[in-house]
Amino acid sequence: MVGAACAYYAARSGLRVTVIDRGPVAGGTTGAGEGNLLVSDKEPGPELDLALLSTRLWRTLSDVLSPHIEYEAKGGLVVASDDAGMTALRDFATRQQRAGMTTEEVTSDRLRDLEPHLAPGLAGGFHYPQDAQVQPALAAAHLLRAAGEQASGRVRLRLGEEVTGVLTGANGAVRGVRTVRGDLHAPYVVNAAGTWGGELARLAGVHLPVLPRRGFVLVTEPMPRLVRRKVYAADYVADVASGSAALQTSAVVEGTVAGPVLIGASRERVGFDRTLSVEVLRRLAAQATRLFPVLAGVRAIRTYAGFRPYLPDHLPAIGPDPRVPGLLHACGHEGAGIGLAPATGVIVVRILTGEQPPLDIEPFRPDRFGSGR
Repeated sequence: MVGAACAYYAARSGLRVTVIDRGPVAGGTTGAGEGNLLVSDKEPGPELDLALLSTRLWRTLSDVLSPHIEYEAKGGLVVASDDAGMTALRDFATRQQRAGMTTEEVTSDRLRDLEPHLAPGLAGGFHYPQDAQVQPALAAAHLLRAAGEQASGRVRLRLGEEVTGVLTGANGAVRGVRTVRGDLHAPYVVNAAGTWGGELARLAGVHLPVLPRRGFVLVTEPMPRLVRRKVYAADYVADVASGSAALQTSAVVEGTVAGPVLIGASRERVGFDRTLSVEVLRRLAAQATRLFPVLAGVRAIRTYAGFRPYLPDHLPAIGPDPRVPGLLHACGHEGAGIGLAPATGVIVVRILTGEQPPLDIEPFRPDRFGSGR
């Protein structure tokens, strides 16, 4: 998704672009995502600034790409089970409001006005009207299609082609990449390899500590709309911000345009192990049915796993790498890559064309984890 956004905005700026992927479009993390475009789970700071910019860009993209990408500005609802949780949510929302977000406190007696099937007895919650969703694989594919249509002949896709090296000149600057099919010369290389961004960085001789953080999603049978928004428990925010490698699960439930309900979210650092974990699925199902008891009678028809590209400070790496002139990074967005992709693409292209980025990119410096090559 991030690579598609970079390609789209580069094509709009008149640049010639080649997108290389060792698999199909959305064959990695993008295809395993839920398509969340969230601001509700972001602490005030650089990532929230990036998310707010992306929210505005996604609205514009939805006009270009809809109805193909199932864009839905449905909003999000964060709920608390007790008064202590509600106090924490209120404090969090107050800080977000100061940073420019729109939030609305929802008392316990009004929760079912927003979500009629929510469990009784919850202490309250906060509604975030800026949250939205897309179908991520469709969004990536149609963004690449739109890039090609607006810049005929200047955008090429090379799928099923693995990059095996980054080419550099005598001065150490990038001059292209080597793939299994030969060399491709270019003055700039953008590392938008997601969870595998650390591996691509190593091919260029630099350190970028991207690690996979596995998550599972349960998918129910299609049904009439039971869940109107993205609904999650308050402890989801803490799980997102945590650096723990241990298993964490917190209920995240959302309906989709196509009918199925998506149930998450789990996080654990187990490398690239795709082994199905029945224990994780059991936890997700139990937490989801506590939030929405009606789901207890609904069949789960499949599950899938993906790997979030995790960086230790929970901020993506975006921008030029001073250690290798011509190398730019656009990876490490963890579970927010779909939502943050447009702003990332705009930043990368502004740098490529010598323009001022739309916000301060210092917090996203790729060399912030160490300067060694």
